[in-house]
Amino acid sequence: MSHNTFGHLFRVTTWGESHGPALGCVVDGCPPGLHLTEEDVQVWLDRRKPGGSRFVTQRREPDAVRILSGVFEDDRTGGQVTTGTPISMMIENMDQRSKDYGDIAVQFRPGHADYAYFAKYGVRDYRGGGRSSARETAARVAAGAVARKILAGVTIRAALVQIGPHRIDPARWDWDLTETNPFWCPDPEMVPVWEAYLDGVRKAGSSVGAVVEVVAEGVPAGWGAPIYGKLDSELAGALMSINAVKGVEIGAGFAAAALTGEENADEMAPGNDGPVFSSNNAGGVLGGISTGQPVVARLALKPTSSILTPRHSVDEAGHAVDIRTKGRHDPCVGLRAAPVAEAMMACVLADAFLRHRGQTGGGAFHPGATPERA
Repeated sequence: MSHNTFGHLFRVTTWGESHGPALGCVVDGCPPGLHLTEEDVQVWLDRRKPGGSRFVTQRREPDAVRILSGVFEDDRTGGQVTTGTPISMMIENMDQRSKDYGDIAVQFRPGHADYAYFAKYGVRDYRGGGRSSARETAARVAAGAVARKILAGVTIRAALVQIGPHRIDPARWDWDLTETNPFWCPDPEMVPVWEAYLDGVRKAGSSVGAVVEVVAEGVPAGWGAPIYGKLDSELAGALMSINAVKGVEIGAGFAAAALTGEENADEMAPGNDGPVFSSNNAGGVLGGISTGQPVVARLALKPTSSILTPRHSVDEAGHAVDIRTKGRHDPCVGLRAAPVAEAMMACVLADAFLRHRGQTGGGAFHPGATPERA
């Protein structure tokens, strides 16, 4: 098995390589009757596409999506709706420069998947990393656009909260700012700090890591399942599958290890629509099941492996080499990770919604969580 599919009832398969003719995804399990057009998907892809600022790769890709199947013009509603059959979407690659990778055709970049792919398959697509390239995430964002159609009443947002050693001040958090700067940064005072820092990293031909936080609000209590179908474990796996992610935490995450039981407990008081929580160290999930609080996760992304600084490595024959990578690369891959994190959160929650509905017939949903209908 090649393991290019994730999800249970809402299943996503991605395909294609960074420098191939195209990439895309197939979404299976989407309910029928949801309004879905290429414009509905494109708006999310435009948030992820490269070339948006001097701080990201200058590869110029329109990332224009084509929906090839799974939708139909419904005369009764006057719009294009999902049919309940697999939705296939394609994004053509338009600005490949494969020659930039000629020097590393038989050399392994330290910190990259080059060696692991070659050790497993005996062959690898060295042009931009092939399937291991972050370009694969465009297909995830397209799938996430479909998932959001199922999640009426749920708002999903992500923000970049740390670049290298520079972390935002939570007291200055403003969600509206994430759409107004190239960093998805919610802290206005951190933007110029990151600009100066990344300019230095970029000019040095180096790279740096980052942390992204993603939050889903409006998720009702009851989604997820005990033990082997936990909502937080499904979410952690989905976020960990994103290229360059090396760590995921839910709620307080690793900081919970330093808390006492009294500090960690999210105390509850009676409320009009269920309990009111005093805190959210659990990140909106208890026992693998959503509590009705915001679902909160953070993901840590490693520095981009393709850098200009020479590094010691080996080639396919096992010989020692010094390697530097030419081409166009993100100095901080976290800068375009926020839309990807949102998409993976959406896909996991859409799957959880459909599984919960399948087991309980609806259960504890609030009306806003039911699928949008044409």
